[in-house]
Amino acid sequence: MLASTMIATAASAAGLGIAALTAWRKRFLAAARITAYALVPVGLAMTGILRWLTGLVFNPGVWLGFGVLALSALLFMVTRAVERRSGKPSRKGRKAAEAAAGREAMAPGASSPSLTSGRGAPRPQAKGKNSGGADDFSDIEAILKKHGI
Repeated sequence: MLASTMIATAASAAGLGIAALTAWRKRFLAAARITAYALVPVGLAMTGILRWLTGLVFNPGVWLGFGVLALSALLFMVTRAVERRSGKPSRKGRKAAEAAAGREAMAPGASSPSLTSGRGAPRPQAKGKNSGGADDFSDIEAILKKHGI
């Protein structure tokens, strides 16, 4: 504890010296800010937070705990990536599929629109954004022509 207090005091003294030089150069606002930063190490040493931080940083058990947490996060990311590449639906996808299957069992086709028009012949699709071909870019071409591009 005495060593950490001495180190904190030395760091604060150096910061206060820099603040004094800055104030001597008539930069009082900067000197006040440097003084505030210089007082932080002494304040941390006096409150005991510095002792807690050094115990945290220099304790091998804490670093092993961080390593275990990092390994856990890595495993989560790898399993998600493998799940996405394999084509298996995620938990959300499985729940949505189960919910959709449950809806279809109650009233099949009730919420989906019919693709046929009366006698079984397919309905003609309206020309629009998703009609395919060159019509997809007609709006973009019109905008470009309007701006002379």
